[in-house]
Amino acid sequence: MASSLTATFSTGMKTFTEMPTGRQLALIGMIAGGLVAAAAILFWAFKPTYAPLFGQMDSAEASEVMQALSQMGVPYKVDNLTGRVEIPQQKIAETRLLLAGQGLPKSADIGFELLQQDAGFGTSRLIEGARYQRALEGELGRSISALDPVERARVHIAKAQRSVFVRERTPPSASVVVHLKGARSLSDAQVGAIVHLVSSSIPELTPERVTVVDQTGRLLTQDDEETGNNLSLDSLEYTQRVEASYVNRVQSLLAPIVGRDRVRVQVAADLDFSRVERTQETFDPDRTAVRSEQTNEEERIGADPGAGGIPGALTNQPPQGGAVGERAEAAGSSLVPSSRSQQTTRNYEVDRTIAHVQETPGGIRRLTTAVVVDYQDEVNEDGEPVRVPRAEAEMETIRALVREAVGFNEARGDSIRVSAASFVQEAFEEDAVPIWTQPWFLELVKTFGGFLMALLVILLVVRPGIRQLSPQPPEPEGQAALESEDGEEQLALTDESGGQAGEEGEDVVALSHQPSALGALAGPKGLDQQQLDLDAVREMVKEDPKRVAQVMKSWLAEDGN
Repeated sequence: MASSLTATFSTGMKTFTEMPTGRQLALIGMIAGGLVAAAAILFWAFKPTYAPLFGQMDSAEASEVMQALSQMGVPYKVDNLTGRVEIPQQKIAETRLLLAGQGLPKSADIGFELLQQDAGFGTSRLIEGARYQRALEGELGRSISALDPVERARVHIAKAQRSVFVRERTPPSASVVVHLKGARSLSDAQVGAIVHLVSSSIPELTPERVTVVDQTGRLLTQDDEETGNNLSLDSLEYTQRVEASYVNRVQSLLAPIVGRDRVRVQVAADLDFSRVERTQETFDPDRTAVRSEQTNEEERIGADPGAGGIPGALTNQPPQGGAVGERAEAAGSSLVPSSRSQQTTRNYEVDRTIAHVQETPGGIRRLTTAVVVDYQDEVNEDGEPVRVPRAEAEMETIRALVREAVGFNEARGDSIRVSAASFVQEAFEEDAVPIWTQPWFLELVKTFGGFLMALLVILLVVRPGIRQLSPQPPEPEGQAALESEDGEEQLALTDESGGQAGEEGEDVVALSHQPSALGALAGPKGLDQQQLDLDAVREMVKEDPKRVAQVMKSWLAEDGN
């Protein structure tokens, strides 16, 4: 085998040296370019895909992370546009855990552990307060980063300014900057949760003085007065939540009866988002109550025996001693009442009701529910499985369950439609992730595509160039090329005995045996030999018709001379 390779190599070198210089350069360029292109494609295909290790980091933190990666032997590169440190995608999770064990990056790890560091002997109260505030901001940033759409967050707290004058006091405030993951966004409920989280962590901080901004500079918190007293939740999102709640109720109720994947439910809710405030004052004349009652009685009995005489100081003298009792007994035994009066005053209050009503937006105006149940499977008389509609009694039971599940109210115009149909397609897993979105699948496609492209380059570019250096197969028996003085090639047809070429400078065409059509030019031969010659001529016409036509022209030219 080694001798065969040596012979092939020597023959190829000999063929290469016999070529013209221009053809040699073209052949070298074709083979070298193909090999370089194939190598570049394979390098790209097998090169690992790099992804950012962390988000934006300070230069000092990025330098520490790069030193740690070098010590761990993890390959990395720095993006020239964003300055992010990127490593192979399959090593991101492992590398983050190893760096977290070393406390990197530090900016994502600043919290109350900052207070555990030695502050030194001469630390002032101002520095201690600043360190505590920075630690509190770091802890709040950690808590906000725990939300799924948030990649990282920073919190800035403006402390309250104390003053002996009430008008000059400034309440505390806070600002939050959130960096979201990719194209994710925060809902109004999540923004409200962030606002209340920050306001509840700082004394005397109200939610109105907390501002939340994303990485694009978009303000996420708005005042109710600026938004026209709209709901904190978006109307469409709230409607979808209400509808999803009713759908889950119905599906959880019917799934054990008809099957998890054999029922489909849709609910359309018409909600009222108008805000109404009203005060009512009503009076009921049929219902009264006594608020107060006052009774005054007066009784007079005859004339006063002790009174009389001329008005003055002497008349008002008290009686003599021992006379009061006697005169009183005598008066009581002889006098009777002369007058009596009684006066009663009652104050009544009419029934009165004062009500201040504030209706919350989001009330249900009308509810429409549609339920489709799959046919049930049965076996016919021939033993074949068939799908038949459900019985009307079973459908009526399902309708009653749906009405109770959604809280059907005929007064507000609710409607329910329950029907049975045969599901065409099989049930599928809704939570299944498409395979083409998996990172390993994209990496496999990249590797296989690069290998296929490199193979095509080798077969279409390199292989034809190498074949030009390999020895050419021998010409078929009975065919020879003749060159004239000016380089023109002629074709000679000979038999096994071999035809003879003409002298130098002449165009010679020798034909030892010819078919019956050219019997006049050939000597007498057997039929078998003529048939073989005819087959040979036909094969040569098929292989190279141009040269055969050239031979015929040469014959005609000789006949003309």
